[in-house]
This record gives sequence, structure tokens and C-alpha cells, in this order.
Amino acid sequence: MNPKILIIGACGQIGSELTYKLRALYGDKNVIASDISYSNLDIVNSGIFEIVDAQDYAAVKVCVEKHHINTVYLMAAILSATGEKYPMKAWDLNMNSLFHVLNLAKAKFIKKVFWPSSIAVYGPTTPKENTPQFTVMEPSTVYGITKQVGERWCQYYHEKYAVDVRSLRYPGIISWKTMPGGGTTDYAVEIYHKAITDKKYECFLKEDTKLPMMFMDDAIKATVDIMQAEEKDIKIRSSYNLAAISFTPKEIAESIKKHIPGFNMTYKPDYRQNIADSWPKSIDDAFARKDWNWNHEFSLQDITKEMLSQLRIKYNGLLKESN
Repeated sequence: MNPKILIIGACGQIGSELTYKLRALYGDKNVIASDISYSNLDIVNSGIFEIVDAQDYAAVKVCVEKHHINTVYLMAAILSATGEKYPMKAWDLNMNSLFHVLNLAKAKFIKKVFWPSSIAVYGPTTPKENTPQFTVMEPSTVYGITKQVGERWCQYYHEKYAVDVRSLRYPGIISWKTMPGGGTTDYAVEIYHKAITDKKYECFLKEDTKLPMMFMDDAIKATVDIMQAEEKDIKIRSSYNLAAISFTPKEIAESIKKHIPGFNMTYKPDYRQNIADSWPKSIDDAFARKDWNWNHEFSLQDITKEMLSQLRIKYNGLLKESN
């Protein structure tokens, strides 16, 4: 099946980079980007773009039929920290958008669905080290609740209606291309920006808060890999554990100091500390590695080198534009 792809939430942190990758793989005409607004002009101007409200079933259906879509990547979501500020808004967006896409697949308008879950599905009672694929889940955030419930619905639609839905539990994602989007792990993006601009950063987590993290390139690779895998190889239809590396704010600061010796890190934990404390420290993703040959590529050292190198170029360009 030649993919004709719709990305819902294409202007977001992961959605934007996924759009570029899928267009490189399948061609600009075969990848339709959509979002609720023109918030990322690079995405809007890089190919076919549609304004689509993920909570509007009719609007999603019209876009699917208009472009003869057979594959949907549903990337629209309100993330953990923002979700705690607007709980009902997060519930409505995260759940309604998923139901709309699953129902379109059930009705055979589309053939394949990707929906991202998160380590937020876990909670304070979950084993913290090498968190297993199948374990206790008692999420303590609205975002985590929506992802846990979403996983159950994905499995249900697969078992009851044979919907080919595939999912990954993303860890924290690090990228230099887009700004943070309201997640608890966003310190690991902000810190690199502040290292370049201010040579200091006040972290909203404690220095020893260890969390699973991943470079954006690896997250995009995993997303493409699971969607390209043979249907028979996808054994888990709730969501796959996905891992690369785990580190603390102190460890990321030390890696930055190797490149920027004068960098200074201070700590002022806020409400996001409680969210981070409820999440795993490391993830066991053996099923993903066995079922569809997942393997990450970037270490913390690799990430720091790439982030600082690319952000220097980015900020130097901004300085030239302002002069």
C-alpha cells in the first residue's frame, strides 16, 4: 500500500519534524500536514497544509476524503504540564481526537493509524527502574490518564474491529528545531537554549531527578520504523515501551560544561517536580527491540554536541537578522 498520509497536529514539536521526515520518504504530495492554526509557517509553507480541528469529526473526515488518505498520524495533544492547568481541555482534545480517528478507521475510511502514548501512563506505584512493558499503571496527571485510557481504546478497536493502530510510549523528547511544548521533560530542551544565550539555567526539577529521554531523531526513527513494520510483527496494540537513555539535570549540565565551561545550573523545583517523581527512571523496551528491531542511536554526549552545535548556528542567524 502506497501511503497517503495525514498528520494531525503537524505544527507541534514532534509533528513538525515527522512531517519533514515523511515528506522526504514519500514525497510532498503524499503527506498532508494539518493543524488548528498557522502556528508553524515553515510547515504551512513546505507542502500541502489544511486547517483541521482534531476535535471536529466532520472536518477530519472531509480532509481524509478530499486527499484520499489511508494513513493518519494523530500528533495533536495537550501535554503534561499544560494539561494540569487546563484539565478538561486536555481531556477533551486528547480523547475526542483519538475517537474520531479510530472511528474513521473502523468505518474503513483509513487503513492505518499512529497514535503516540507516553511514559506519563505510569504513576507513583509503577516500578521505577527498567519499567516493564506490562506493569501497574496509576497515572497522576490528566495527560497520563488520557494516554492510559487511549491505550485501552487502541487495543479494543484492534481486537473488536481489526483497526491497524500502532503506538509508542514516548519518553522525554529533545530537539533543537522547535521550542518546548508544555511538557515536564522540557527542561532538557530549555537548558541548551539558555546555555547558548545566557550561560546559565534555573531548572524546575531537582538535580538528581532521573528520567527517560530521547533525541528527536531517534523518536522520529522509531515512529517511522513501527509504521513500516509488517502488520504481523506488531504484537502489542496498546502501546510499546520505547527507550534510549536516562539522565538527571545534573548529568546534562555536566555534559554541557564540557563544551561551555562557564555554564552555571541552579535549581528551583516547582509543581512539575511532583509530575516527574511519579514517572519511571528507566524503561525496559525489549518488546520493541524484539518485535520490530527498534534500536536507538544517540547518547547524551551525542545529543549535547548536536544541540549546542545547531543552536549556535540558529542563534547566530537570528543575531544577523536583527542587525
